[in-house]
Amino acid sequence: MENNRELEKVYNPKEVEDRIYSNWVDKKYFSAKADPDKKPFTIVIPPPNVTGQLHMGHALDETLQDILIRYKRMLGYSALWIPGTDHAGIATQIKVEETLRKEQNLTRYDLGREKFLEKVWEWKKLYGDRIINQLKKLGSSCDWDRERFTMDEGCSKAVREVFVNLYEKDLIYQGSRIINWCPHCTTALSDAEVEYQEQDGHFWHIKYPFKDSDEYVIIATTRPETLLGDTAVAVHPDDERYKDLVGKMLVLPLVNREIPLIADEYVDKEFGTGAVKITPAHDPNDFEVGLRHNLEQIKVLNDDATINSYGGKYEGMDRYEARKAMVEDLDKLGLLVKVEDHKHNVGQCYRCSTTVEPMTSKQWFVKMEPLAKEAVRVVKEKEIKFVPDSFSKIYLNWMEKIHDWCISRQLWWGHRIPAFYCEDCHETTVSKEDITVCPKCGGKVKQDEDVLDTWFSSALWPFSTLGWPEKTEDLEYFYPTSVLVTGYDIIFFWVARMIFSACEHTGKIPFEHVFIHGIVRDSQGRKMSKSLGNGIDPLQVIDVYGADALRFTLATGNSPGNDMRYYESRVEASRNFANKIWNASRFLLMNLSIEKVELPSLDNLKIEDKWILSKYNKLVKEVSNNLEKFELGVAASKLYDFIWDNYCDWYIELVKPRLYEKEGENYETAQSVLAYVLLNTLKLLHPFMPFITEEIFSYLPTGEESIMISKWPEANDAFNFDKEEKQMENIMDAIKSIRNLRTKMNVAPSRKAKVYIVTDVPEIFNGSEVFFEKLASSVDTTVCATEDGIPENAVTTVVENAKIFIPFGDLVDIKAEIERLTNEKKHLLSEIKRVEGKLSNQGFVAKAPKAVVDEERAKGEKYKEMLAKVEESLKNLE
Repeated sequence: MENNRELEKVYNPKEVEDRIYSNWVDKKYFSAKADPDKKPFTIVIPPPNVTGQLHMGHALDETLQDILIRYKRMLGYSALWIPGTDHAGIATQIKVEETLRKEQNLTRYDLGREKFLEKVWEWKKLYGDRIINQLKKLGSSCDWDRERFTMDEGCSKAVREVFVNLYEKDLIYQGSRIINWCPHCTTALSDAEVEYQEQDGHFWHIKYPFKDSDEYVIIATTRPETLLGDTAVAVHPDDERYKDLVGKMLVLPLVNREIPLIADEYVDKEFGTGAVKITPAHDPNDFEVGLRHNLEQIKVLNDDATINSYGGKYEGMDRYEARKAMVEDLDKLGLLVKVEDHKHNVGQCYRCSTTVEPMTSKQWFVKMEPLAKEAVRVVKEKEIKFVPDSFSKIYLNWMEKIHDWCISRQLWWGHRIPAFYCEDCHETTVSKEDITVCPKCGGKVKQDEDVLDTWFSSALWPFSTLGWPEKTEDLEYFYPTSVLVTGYDIIFFWVARMIFSACEHTGKIPFEHVFIHGIVRDSQGRKMSKSLGNGIDPLQVIDVYGADALRFTLATGNSPGNDMRYYESRVEASRNFANKIWNASRFLLMNLSIEKVELPSLDNLKIEDKWILSKYNKLVKEVSNNLEKFELGVAASKLYDFIWDNYCDWYIELVKPRLYEKEGENYETAQSVLAYVLLNTLKLLHPFMPFITEEIFSYLPTGEESIMISKWPEANDAFNFDKEEKQMENIMDAIKSIRNLRTKMNVAPSRKAKVYIVTDVPEIFNGSEVFFEKLASSVDTTVCATEDGIPENAVTTVVENAKIFIPFGDLVDIKAEIERLTNEKKHLLSEIKRVEGKLSNQGFVAKAPKAVVDEERAKGEKYKEMLAKVEESLKNLE
């Protein structure tokens, strides 16, 4: 509705943003529902850690999603953006354990599982809303009534359903996996429970002889006692030193077991000899190498870190006692080459400080090969499209070589594995509901102690958040979702797992597009991290510059798949852009007398009106097209250029004389076009800068409630004024040329001068005199067909369709003017030579599109015309 309030002199984001956001939430503008009259558009937020804080990566991710959701909402879609948080098993448990240790000197074991989990839930209640509130400060238009948590009742039900379904299809099984083991506490530790400390140690360099040969390889190890479990030695496949030796058998020292020399890209060929011992049962990297090469896992340590029966004569010895004895024996056999001092980080149990041992343990796995097939097909056949497409190749390469997924974690916080073990008959029962007795024998059961990998529940996020496994109305309407926006760093962790999970459990893809963005780096191109101290807090940036400035900076710096650098100067530039829009809007409102902003009448349009409407019309088409292609950065840049240059710097200045008339058709039309273009350009800008556009919109007489639920602009063929657009730009080029000329000659803007425009097409320039007087410091503008009557010492400049003369008299340095024209002549000759070179190249003429060749020919003709005029000017001056 009409609002004649005046905008404040200065835009103050702090005063505006919270007020506007609260109004959006109160009015339920972010809410979406199943509507048969609308198309659905759905995004699920990549759930941030529940106890996390907003960082610049979140800010980028959420800005891109919000741009898309606001755009589609304005297009008339039922646009749903589902928010939520991830329980983040290991990260959250670490924080709670740290707090317990620091504040109460307790461990989780002191509390026990039930009491400890109560503490974690308390922590979640205390800090769980923090990142959600921070997302709101950014302007995120999520449907907050639908906020989810990966451990809420619905998501937990989905997790149980999936686990049981996969288990019943033999797609979940138990097998061995490397874990951290504390020999003192005799328990598995999560990575979070291992603390690293730098210690003095050694590198033992040992010869491994080839079978039936005098040749050998030398490896170096910090744990020689694990040699007993070696099942291979590995080298890099590109290492020329070993190319002819790969595949041959070595004899394992002290054990005399034959092991192969294998090639694996895990090996760093530049480090040491380029050969490493592979002990799959006692090193996580070696374990992975072992899986790739189907190597035997030989566990050589007991739970108390003594050597087991695989150790031969060393059986029963403590690991360090065995180390000493084995090194002595190697030396006696001439197999110990040298011992080097070495400082390295050693993992210790956080409870007792005992050095932990990596060793294999029974874990739960998802069998990936059967699940990967459909997940590969849907990407290969473009049912799911990656943006940019290059990431589909990375995804497919990984999926086609995928290994089984270890899903069990030795944590307490998370979805506990729904496997129950009978203490009497040892039957394993996997159940969607908790059970207390064995269904086979009636005996007492004990639930598996481990929890599921955090990514297991995240993998179900696109459909569990919509009610699956229930057949809800939301699931039917909003699923599959439309686009997933995420960083390239979690394609394997999350994107791939969502795709195969959705295909398996819903029979549908989880989303149609995967819009990949890069990471936000600092101004030096470094990744932001705590250790470097180079992290930028988005909330502090918002506090200083406003959310719109940060959002616009992140959007303009973004191109799909590429990293971007953060410069504060760019945020300042975005803030200045917001101020430019504000000042232009304030100027309009101060000169606005029309009762409603609406489509201007085409009958009374002046050339400058047709020019801005034609430019605006193209902007609508291009920005809409860019957003459909996920070219958000390109769209933002076009909006910036149009608003700053076309609208503010040119159109407002061009129509000021008409606005100052204060009455008549010219005055009414100028207002109408100014307001119409501003209003609709604000709509185009709204997804990028929602707060300032909403605030200005509320002052315009539109009759509409809010910009965010207004209709997205559509291109209008009636605004296709190509001829007038070109003519107006010819006039603008002439004005710019005069300005540049005066600047070069250091002529003050206040000094007025007569302007002569010599042209064969006077219809372009007739009627434009007011523009030259207002914008080119002209005291009198004459459009003429010849140079008759123009002072001989006039300074000239040439544009398309015109030669411009300015009689500056003794203000002109004739010598400098000759030099300037000579340089212009050199430039034009160079351009003509370049064009003629292209056109004389038969390959270019034959292969280039006709339009491109024609454009080059037109350029050549234009340059020749301009050259003739420059040469004539030089002749006159000389």
